[in-house]
Amino acid sequence: MYQDSPKGLLIPEGYRPSLDLRTTQRAIKSLKDLFQRNLARELHLERISAPLFVEAGSGLNDNLNGVERPVGFDVPDAGTDCEIVHSLAKWKRLALREYGFRPGEGLYTDMNAIRRDESLDNLHSIYVDQWDWEKVITRETRNEETLFDAVRRIVKAIADTEVDLNRYYPVLEPLIGEEVFFVSSEELLRAFPGLSPKEREDRIVAEKGTTAILGIGAPLSDGKPHDSRAPDYDDWSLNCDILVSYPLLGRAVELSSMGIRVDEESLLSQLRAAGCEDRAALPFHRELLAGKLPLTMGGGIGQSRLCMVLLGKAHIGEVQSSVWPEGMRETLRSAGIELL
Repeated sequence: MYQDSPKGLLIPEGYRPSLDLRTTQRAIKSLKDLFQRNLARELHLERISAPLFVEAGSGLNDNLNGVERPVGFDVPDAGTDCEIVHSLAKWKRLALREYGFRPGEGLYTDMNAIRRDESLDNLHSIYVDQWDWEKVITRETRNEETLFDAVRRIVKAIADTEVDLNRYYPVLEPLIGEEVFFVSSEELLRAFPGLSPKEREDRIVAEKGTTAILGIGAPLSDGKPHDSRAPDYDDWSLNCDILVSYPLLGRAVELSSMGIRVDEESLLSQLRAAGCEDRAALPFHRELLAGKLPLTMGGGIGQSRLCMVLLGKAHIGEVQSSVWPEGMRETLRSAGIELL
């Protein structure tokens, strides 16, 4: 199915993009316009502006898996050091308070990040672009039912976008429906005990189609988490990843990571579990522990990932401009895959 290529790089045999370069650029614009309108409608969100960087000591940056190095720089005139964001998971919660959003209301924004330590392949780039979203919930709605409803609404926004997009570009083939299969990461481990987490994802998505894998971050019965998740934004018992089947690459593709956010109790518990109790002294965490931040849920939806899947591309570099190893560029070029 795939031509010989460097480790980690998939090149589908006989692949030819459905859209040429200029048509692809127009389609990216159409897709992004359509999707953000659909997402805002489904989740009752409004767009706000967001930062590219935050102060290094604020505790606002996303620590991801705890080992990725943020891109930092000093600001002499302000007398402070800043970091390019990894995501806006924490910043959005402050913004909801500062802008006066009420329960049931929320925001979305364009998040652009640099993840310098990312391993580069068909799906991963050092340049990350997401629709980051967040909305206020109540103590009574801080539950699995609320999480499931949001997942279904996000998938509906994606499916509606695909339908709209195919009217403009009928050469594209629809891939994603509105049905979602929900499964916990522990259930997945028990179903496929001999497989790695990524292999489990591929298996379940191949069988069930669009899937929400629940419970990301906490150790499973084998002592390992399904995937790492920072301890100070998602509640590990109320979060999920949304994955879709992508036959072109023969694998599952994660389009979104989301969840109900930590409250005071789950924050302290998860900081202890991760050995990160020292973070409780950071400004963001002090505000949260003092009950000064709203209860929220939120997540990120990959812009380039969504464009790649809905436009039928084999490599994320076909829908975004980034930096790639010269060997990868040459291999892709020889296979007729043009990177932006």
